[in-house]
Amino acid sequence: MILAVVGATGTGKSDLALALARRWTDAGRPVEIVNADAMQLYRGMDIGTAKLPPSDREGIPHHLLDVLDVTEEASVARYQEDARRTIDAITERGATPLLVGGSGLYVAAVLTDFQFPGTDPERRAHWEGVLAERGLAALHEELRQRDPVAADAIGPHNGRRIVRALEVGDLTGEPFSAGLAARERPWRPYRQVGLHLERSALVPRLDARVEGMWRAGLLDEVRGLLPQGLERGVTASRAIGYAQAIGQLAGRLSEREAIEETQALTRRYARRQVSWFRRDESVRWIDAAADDRLDQAMRALGGDSGSDGPGDGNGAGDGVDTMER
Repeated sequence: MILAVVGATGTGKSDLALALARRWTDAGRPVEIVNADAMQLYRGMDIGTAKLPPSDREGIPHHLLDVLDVTEEASVARYQEDARRTIDAITERGATPLLVGGSGLYVAAVLTDFQFPGTDPERRAHWEGVLAERGLAALHEELRQRDPVAADAIGPHNGRRIVRALEVGDLTGEPFSAGLAARERPWRPYRQVGLHLERSALVPRLDARVEGMWRAGLLDEVRGLLPQGLERGVTASRAIGYAQAIGQLAGRLSEREAIEETQALTRRYARRQVSWFRRDESVRWIDAAADDRLDQAMRALGGDSGSDGPGDGNGAGDGVDTMER
């Protein structure tokens, strides 16, 4: 059984996952955490991604953190392969894998029978040409007209993924988001909980988090990554917060402009995350502000007092049963 903790940025997924893993591991049912946040794959991108430092991981194994250089391109297909291999190894050791993150497509690629079509250089070149000629906003609108679900999930700032979605649509004759039907076909049995905060509570938390990134030294972190090729990284250089820090260091943005732009993009990203995960009926939602959120998550994931541990019993959060009904 694979367990997952999902939800928008800033809702406390990493802390909850660590508490779950610690509780079950202490009870003799070891749990290992698998990262499902695309930006936490990158070495050195710590402050801006809220990556849990090794000293705070309480001895719980964490996987798929710091596996890419900033010049490498993050790929969902590659992540799927790496994550599934990692999960199989965890299971073979007799432990339970706990997938944690807010990158919806990455989570879906692991948990479900998500298929990745091949590529067509001619179609890709066509859409790359449209991107160069008409710009990112126009290309995103093109995708929205064809596939609004994919447009919302990808967002308006990732030209590479917009091009890919349009290419897949041309290749298959189906919207890129048709792959979401894979939710009805699990790769392995799984259960997932989602952390939710009312927007009135989440927005101030996100804004404060961005302010804290700058106070914690995001500019120094980015300064150190520039000689490693951060600006050449197709994915890493566009990460929220990092793109704005680069702009500040280059003199294109003041510090206040960089912070406010990062806050606005973070709020927008959180809305897309909520929209994505809300479409998945297998997610059992928990109030991130609830004092008993840990106990709620344990019950939802099958670790209540009436079962032996994570994934056992017939907990209310059995995502596979939900999908197969």
